[in-house]
Amino acid sequence: MKPFQLIQHELPPAFRVQQATIEDTQEIQHLLMQTARWLQAQGSSQWSALLEGQDVHGTSDAIARGDVFLFKDGDIIAGMVILLTDPSAWDMNLWGETGHEESIYVHRLAINRDYAGQGLGAKILAWIHQGIEIEGKSNVRLDCIESNDALYRFYNRFGMAYRGSVKGFHLFEQPQSHTH
Repeated sequence: MKPFQLIQHELPPAFRVQQATIEDTQEIQHLLMQTARWLQAQGSSQWSALLEGQDVHGTSDAIARGDVFLFKDGDIIAGMVILLTDPSAWDMNLWGETGHEESIYVHRLAINRDYAGQGLGAKILAWIHQGIEIEGKSNVRLDCIESNDALYRFYNRFGMAYRGSVKGFHLFEQPQSHTH
């Protein structure tokens, strides 16, 4: 990860923000599997590769690079997100050749189901836009599978600009808005 500065170290009411460490790997994998099973129960195929032992976003490597951030309630991981400062092969495939120098790529934003319904997903998305400053980065990009209408509506409500659909995925983009 490129040098960064945490502007916001906490998300009210009770969540502490921290960079994941190798010691967090097992708990993070558990959260991702929990989320993948929940998505499957909702009828979504999103993240289904995780259930088959495939992780296209290389979470363990992302943890080792410092690209994973946790949102903790005491010792419990309530949520997580991967922020890539260099586009993955996945991102290059969806976004093409332009806009990578200034963009952060959001992957695996996941909420512990025990914390669902508290608006934590929106708080994490807001934190990505306002709570962290990454050297040379001023734009946030993310994608979601076309069949996930709820996520599509969530990103639109949040103000993410819809950039079209590519290969079965909706693309969204928005400038960061630091207020410090």
